[in-house]
Amino acid sequence: MTNNLISIIIPTLNEEENLTKLLPYLNKHKSFTTEIVVADACKTSDSTVEVCDQHDVVRIVCDQCSRAAQMNKGANVAKGEIVYFLHADARPPESFEKDILSTLSESYDFGIFSYRFDSESILLSLNAKFTKRKGLFAGGGDQSIFMKKSTFNALGNFDTSYCIMEDFKLFHKAKKQDLKYRVVPNDVVVSARKYEKNSYLRVNFSNLVAFTMYHLGMKPEKIKKAYSLLLK
Repeated sequence: MTNNLISIIIPTLNEEENLTKLLPYLNKHKSFTTEIVVADACKTSDSTVEVCDQHDVVRIVCDQCSRAAQMNKGANVAKGEIVYFLHADARPPESFEKDILSTLSESYDFGIFSYRFDSESILLSLNAKFTKRKGLFAGGGDQSIFMKKSTFNALGNFDTSYCIMEDFKLFHKAKKQDLKYRVVPNDVVVSARKYEKNSYLRVNFSNLVAFTMYHLGMKPEKIKKAYSLLLK
């Protein structure tokens, strides 16, 4: 690669608390060749802007409150040859730069990370084990997908008609085009807050319902409505 600049793109909506922890962490472990782009929703009403001002980040405000649209806009302004999409409540491994560069310098077109939860729950540890290998449920946003920006553009970006599961849509589109990917066996740490607010069984059941509806080709709005009704 002639230019190793990575653009970390973080879609946000009132993520002040998570950004306060994530941004210092990223700035500590990234090199000067990596930039951070916070793609903030237009409806954000907390102190996200003040938090971003305190750290070395590029913050943009998006017209739509849509994670897909926000990530697309973040990628559009990104200066990096590589785009890395990260949730605000997730923390990549300290070696994320090395992991990304080594994956894309080999014969892989894109990659995702395995993950674990910020919880000592045995059941959540069991869930996390499935993210270390390729399988039916691989490709969710918590696995923080990365690829060259040229690959992302060739795929047509995130599908903005998807108000939920836009990450799976992009992942499956890449697989259908026979792009080769790697699951990096180095955990991203993701928040267990959804499980703490609800329950292990309820969240897993909700995920299964949404995933089934997605594979049946149901409209994203219906999937989101069903998912939202099942969770607090």
